[in-house]
Amino acid sequence: MNRWRSALVLLVSSLAGQPAAATAPKAIFDWVEYRGIDAAPVPSSQYRNPVIPGFQPDPSIVRVGADYYLINSSFGFFPGIPVFHSRDLVNWRQIGNALDRADQIDLAGNGSQRGIFAPAMSYHDGLFYIVSTCIDCGGNFVITATRPAGPWSQPQWLAFEGIDPSLFVDRQGRGWIVNNGPPQTAPAYDGHRAIWLQQFDLGQLKLVGTRKLLINGGVDFSKRPIWIEGPHIFHKDGWYYLTAAEGGTAADHSQTIWRSRAVTGPYSPGPDNPILTQRDLDPDRSAPVTATGHADLVQLQDGRWAAVFLGNRPYQGWLTNLGRESFLLPVRWKGGWPEILPRGVPVPLQHQRLIPAKGLQADWSLRRDDFDQATLAPDWLSLRARSGAWHSLTETGGAMTLTAQHDGIGDSGFPAFVGLRQRHHRMTYATRMRFTPERIGDRAGLVAFSDEAHHYFFGLEQLANGPHIVVRRRSDATEPDDGKLIAISAKTIADSTALTLTITADGPDYDFTYRVAEDAEIMLLDNADGRLLATEYAGLLFTGTVIGPYAAREAH
Repeated sequence: MNRWRSALVLLVSSLAGQPAAATAPKAIFDWVEYRGIDAAPVPSSQYRNPVIPGFQPDPSIVRVGADYYLINSSFGFFPGIPVFHSRDLVNWRQIGNALDRADQIDLAGNGSQRGIFAPAMSYHDGLFYIVSTCIDCGGNFVITATRPAGPWSQPQWLAFEGIDPSLFVDRQGRGWIVNNGPPQTAPAYDGHRAIWLQQFDLGQLKLVGTRKLLINGGVDFSKRPIWIEGPHIFHKDGWYYLTAAEGGTAADHSQTIWRSRAVTGPYSPGPDNPILTQRDLDPDRSAPVTATGHADLVQLQDGRWAAVFLGNRPYQGWLTNLGRESFLLPVRWKGGWPEILPRGVPVPLQHQRLIPAKGLQADWSLRRDDFDQATLAPDWLSLRARSGAWHSLTETGGAMTLTAQHDGIGDSGFPAFVGLRQRHHRMTYATRMRFTPERIGDRAGLVAFSDEAHHYFFGLEQLANGPHIVVRRRSDATEPDDGKLIAISAKTIADSTALTLTITADGPDYDFTYRVAEDAEIMLLDNADGRLLATEYAGLLFTGTVIGPYAAREAH
């Protein structure tokens, strides 16, 4: 009936001499449910690492009184820079996103691996600051807020070269921005970088004075250290400490420490660098945590210190579909130098709590959204922007409506896609959907997205012989944007039928099952190769797998 109605509209418009209104089919999602399988529960006196699982890299942390706030990189996803709150460093709750308005940042045309890199949070005199870099979309910037949940200000753009800025306020109330940048002269080798410092006017939100080189290359220049980055400065016992990552964000990732009596240097490296790495451990060890680094340190109320840092949990070799996650460990001080973990010691997946329990550790293993609120929860992500033109929670009561877009999941436009991070190697992600395609190529369902060239689509698509449940896979950039058809249901699907779609992951194996109305569940494809979603498969992706509703149509 809907196809006949569309044809009639075209005919009437043609006879009237007017162009036909371009319409697109709408997909209605009644609910989404995520279930992850964790290891056995830990005692209340302990916590489980990572403290924020899934794609949550480059953590930066600040304490204000008894409250802790943490932010992460978001790259090409929107909203950007998730903001978390905790009272015990273990039970983290996302309270907002620092970049949650379309006019704050323009990610148009950015790939999912570009965008917002390594934000750093600071607090001084009643005001919160975030400095960060928008790669291919403006450069370095600062935003401010009186409340970490927001609203955050419009970006103030900062004219300096480099990435990974961090703001430090000294005891005299002077602001300083430290960042990764190119060396003073031509790089001596690939990966040769430097750490720079410049004074920052906290009132005018602008850089003043001249830039000063603090570190050239890394701890030992004779060993050609690479990619020193993610610097932070903090003060303790009359010393200014500078901590920075070194070795790149893969297997050789590490964290280094330096100190000086003056914020402007000179800085000397610690005697036991690196203060965190897993690169020396047996890669065949059980339950490994790899690529640890990009740490930030925070002082607790009782004077002790802790560190948050990123790490990977591979299920095979170096492969993980979860991306880089946020871990927590105490910091030990030895002879005036901090240590996060001794060399050769693996990151523990369980540890004694640093602060007495303020409640159970946040449960990331069960999540259900019935779309009965006016807005999506803050952890929902889209690519580059979330436009009201294709996304609605009010058009259909108690459901999310996506209007199919010509922009596909494999290009750099604005696809009708919203997703949640995969946080467990073993998990199920399910939704109930209704969709009536109008022409060949119309499709709606779920996408498991790693980046534009690596993803699965699972849902209803109009083929030449009618609407079918399909699985499409894209495993490299040479394949069609929305992937190749690799599985098709035996029967066609009637218009507006309620469909339950379920993606199940067990490490590298992904299953795709569906249910038509209340019929029995059907396995469309089992043991599909999920390794193509792994962050290392495509050449060390910065993000992790994001899964969620999607609607698209071919351009005709």
